[in-house]
Amino acid sequence: MQKKIKTGLILATNRHNYIKYSKVIYMNELSDQQFDAIITRAMDELPQEYIKGLENVAIVMADEPTEEQAIKMKLREHTILLGLYEGIPLTQRGNSYTFVLPDKITLFKHSIMRVVRNEAEFFEQTKRTLWHEIAHYYGLNHDRMHELQK
Repeated sequence: MQKKIKTGLILATNRHNYIKYSKVIYMNELSDQQFDAIITRAMDELPQEYIKGLENVAIVMADEPTEEQAIKMKLREHTILLGLYEGIPLTQRGNSYTFVLPDKITLFKHSIMRVVRNEAEFFEQTKRTLWHEIAHYYGLNHDRMHELQK
């Protein structure tokens, strides 16, 4: 039986990897249309063989993770979820993988805005997060993700 997985790019605070933003610079609010344009531009800059190979995948945007997503991802206080892949990676699909709803990649606009200082950083973080979630669709491990991103 194939197990539907949920993977996301998470920034967390803990005793070994503490991320602190002592100086917060708030970006102007981005409209959904502006965020959509940024996502489209990010897709244009990612390795095109991976973009063209996406099949039956919905790429959507949301301001924040839903309560259901936060519970499923076991998000703790002070944890920020930037993006989320929900589906069955290509490497885990068998012959019985038919007639299924699309996999889903969600990018969380307000979460990304919390970890950047300006629009250029927002674009770069959106691109990194999108690539991370697309790589999960392909079943790539983190080492391979970083290798291909260079």
